[in-house]
Amino acid sequence: VVPDPEWRIPDFGKTHVPDFEWRIDDFSSLLKTGAKRATSGPFHCSGYNWDLQVSLMHKEAGSVTPYAALRLVPSELSLVPAHTVHAVFELSIYNHSKGMYYGCKASYSFDFKNFYSKEHCLIPLKKLLKSSAFLVEDSCVFAVEILKIDACSPEKKAVVVQKKPTTVQNLFVQEKGFVKGTYTWNMNNFLELDLDHSVRSPTFEVGGHKWYIRMYPRGDLYSTDCLSLYLFLDASDELHLESKKVAVMTLSILNQKNGKHLTKNSGLFVCDGGWGWPNFLGLKKLKKGYVVGSSCIVKADLTIVGLYNDG
Repeated sequence: VVPDPEWRIPDFGKTHVPDFEWRIDDFSSLLKTGAKRATSGPFHCSGYNWDLQVSLMHKEAGSVTPYAALRLVPSELSLVPAHTVHAVFELSIYNHSKGMYYGCKASYSFDFKNFYSKEHCLIPLKKLLKSSAFLVEDSCVFAVEILKIDACSPEKKAVVVQKKPTTVQNLFVQEKGFVKGTYTWNMNNFLELDLDHSVRSPTFEVGGHKWYIRMYPRGDLYSTDCLSLYLFLDASDELHLESKKVAVMTLSILNQKNGKHLTKNSGLFVCDGGWGWPNFLGLKKLKKGYVVGSSCIVKADLTIVGLYNDG
């Protein structure tokens, strides 16, 4: 395999051992879900929980070519105020023919309101789909190795990157037979809520699992002058199954003046807790149709598209 000028793989061919390896089976089925990105389940490295996220149609500024791009995401719960984590890491894709990871070195300073690294393009999507080296039997492997962590916190605790066996996760996306469900939460007491705390919807069921919506009317710890909105798997549900569901979902708030929804899409995620947005809607916009009187209408659309398990 000879590097193509369009590829974004400066470190062409390395035999490094990643901290995390994410095997995506049925890659073409993943594209058919319409999800623009997919997020792995969490993996643990050097005192922090992380996710790896692949963007399936990422375009660089000024370019019309869609790329498969990766970025590293620490768990929100791993970061607290006055705590900054600077990480140096290697993002890569596995070449089955050569038995090597091909990727790029990157770095980012994470804090509790900035927990998405820059997206780094690896290979044009069309070339990935035609490749017999990176895509084998409709399966590809993405990986990350964390090389260095510098933590800045009141405790000034040194972080040593500890090498351990690679964590492996498998993602299986089904071709058809998706399980879909919609739930509408009609709130008639928004102005009566304790706005400094969260409120949750009644529980509803999709795909044999119980779910609920959680809202922070004045925002949670990670928001900036915004309402926060999340979808959660109910704690009474079975969280420790050998294989967990993966899904795509949207959360929406209805503008009751113009009849249009403000909608955000999750991309594909692992159903092992919650997913949502700390900055869903600016607080100043609430009274512009999203809260009328004391009424607020929130909708969740959820589609179960496959399974995930540890390798």
